[in-house]
Amino acid sequence: MSELSVTTARVNDFEGFREAVHGSHVDVMQLERGKLRGSLTHVGIGDFSLSIGSFSAGIRTQRTSNEQKLIIGMLLGSSNRVTHWSYDMQPGDVLVIPPSIDHDGRFFGASSYAAIRLDLTDVASIFGGATDLADPATWSVKNHYTADPRIGAIAIYRLRKIASRLADSTGDFPDQSADFWRRSITDAMMATVLHSLPSDTARLHTSATALVRNVEHYIDTAGTRPVHISEICTEFAVSRRSLHRAFDEVLGMGPVTFLRHKRLCNIHSILRERDPTQTTVAKVAIEHGFIELGRFAYYYHTLFGEHPSKTLGARRTTRSLAVA
Repeated sequence: MSELSVTTARVNDFEGFREAVHGSHVDVMQLERGKLRGSLTHVGIGDFSLSIGSFSAGIRTQRTSNEQKLIIGMLLGSSNRVTHWSYDMQPGDVLVIPPSIDHDGRFFGASSYAAIRLDLTDVASIFGGATDLADPATWSVKNHYTADPRIGAIAIYRLRKIASRLADSTGDFPDQSADFWRRSITDAMMATVLHSLPSDTARLHTSATALVRNVEHYIDTAGTRPVHISEICTEFAVSRRSLHRAFDEVLGMGPVTFLRHKRLCNIHSILRERDPTQTTVAKVAIEHGFIELGRFAYYYHTLFGEHPSKTLGARRTTRSLAVA
């Protein structure tokens, strides 16, 4: 199991951003007048890390070629122009900084960003369902992916929400959910990249029925641990488009919807058995990969016709009535 750690700190000068991504060899220089203030949040899951930062004045960043990690960054917002190498960046755009490659960036005003840092040898396991992304050669050259405005906005929202939710829940965070959240973070970061990939017209290697059956068996074997769609793509070496076609053909719904229903059913069964004085709906929800409690409650009520708090108290109420 991977261990989760989350730290958030206020930054009151440009020196505070010199370790904008933990472990990186990054130099930062302030170029815009005024007091620089900002914040840094670091999410660590084993050797994987996500950094989200924001700052109030223009800066220049430079990374030395001594850095041996792959960094994938996303611009979350900016008040002025942002450039990395010769690329002009817009919110939602993704930048690939390969290991051992010098990098320079220029933020002409207040900005915010997100960056994940990982070993090049890990991309095969993280992106196993997408052939191009699973090839380390894809990440060995610097690159810039332009975001679709709608997809970029959704990715930005999700990254901010995940970091905020994890920061609020680290005390009770279960190790068994760590891989799910790592994949959720990567998924949000990759939305722009995946949108840029060519259409998948290859035929399924396995029939749709067999693939869905194998996926269901895999999920059942995982028990109550939340399973992310990228984990399934990696396990069965199938692209998301192919997986979606198979589920839509067999079950009439996409794999994301199916996985959500599966997690909701697991939560329902757990809430029925738990003592409401010993647990909370929020704790069980995040254990099963739900970030937003309001949306979780909506999904739950839509599927089961009752609020999760009612399910949690139902068994105790039944026992009390039986005793009476």
